[in-house]
Amino acid sequence: MQDFLHYIFLDNSVKNYLIVLGIILFTILFKRFLSKIIANWLYKSVSKPPADLKRKSFLNKVLKPLDVFLVLFISLAAINELNFPKILDFTFHKVSLKSFITGIESASLIIVFIWLCRRVIDFIALILEEKANATSDQTDNQLIVFFKDFFKVIFIIIGGLLILRFTFHKDIGNLLTGLSIVGAAIALSLRESLENLIASFIIFFNKPFVTGDVVKIDNYTGVVEKVGLRSTRIRSDAKTYITVPNKQMVDRILDNITLRTQRKIEIRLEISIDTTTEQLKALTPIFKEMIKGFNFIESNHIYFMETGKNAHIFALDIFTSISQTIQEFYSLREEINIAVLEVLKNQNIDLAAKSSTITLQKT
Repeated sequence: MQDFLHYIFLDNSVKNYLIVLGIILFTILFKRFLSKIIANWLYKSVSKPPADLKRKSFLNKVLKPLDVFLVLFISLAAINELNFPKILDFTFHKVSLKSFITGIESASLIIVFIWLCRRVIDFIALILEEKANATSDQTDNQLIVFFKDFFKVIFIIIGGLLILRFTFHKDIGNLLTGLSIVGAAIALSLRESLENLIASFIIFFNKPFVTGDVVKIDNYTGVVEKVGLRSTRIRSDAKTYITVPNKQMVDRILDNITLRTQRKIEIRLEISIDTTTEQLKALTPIFKEMIKGFNFIESNHIYFMETGKNAHIFALDIFTSISQTIQEFYSLREEINIAVLEVLKNQNIDLAAKSSTITLQKT
């Protein structure tokens, strides 16, 4: 038995192979137990007792990448204790097999570690979102989503640089210096993306709108659902999902409907040109008395706007409270429109379209 354990195969004894295999099997069998110990320690590090988020949500996010990282890390550490077989130490295109395998090991560890870090960022963002939801200001929620994506991108860049350093053995310092030389060209080629990135910071700090606001830009109206690094996502009135570059959200004229202090009902009446002066004078006090019977109305401007060859224009600008829902606002506008028509009927006043005539001339 001793002779068998000390038998040398590919520059390593059978005993060493068995030890490494035992360590790998032990790690695979108890990876979940070890992961939970480390995950609980991480949970206490990033979450305080008052947080309402359950420990289970954190474990669901980090256990899988942590399992993979532990198995990979411990297995590679154990395997590296073995002597690399000289028979396999050959070179192909100036790259030795040993260096190639070492590079794959390094890249795998870095990728899994970045995966784990991204999951931890997700959980930290959940904690911060829970605290932000406790306040009425939606700016915090918007910043959390933005910086969550921002730090994820940063970690991906760091992971790429680490792979270049430890897998391909590139000097990162020289690489960064070289990138600075072509930085101007890259900036020009990515000018639009950089402009959108800068615009996203302007949105966060200038706060023309926040997540949850109803905005109107160009011909689109909808609710802001997310502000990203490059674009803003809006759920339109038609329930479509619109993506607008952040630069346009900053440069274009934007109407933040949520910040309106009142809603406006705008009615323009084209009254028959045959309407008498006495009838026109009587309309303003009648309309003012009429709207007193409606709720939510805070102020109004009712006046004889202008006259022309084909019609008299009468204007009703009625401002309502924003405390009502949009459905209540639409219902109120409908009721006022019907009441206006009833007033015109009671006063024997016709609309211009009703009294228009068409004259045909023979030529």
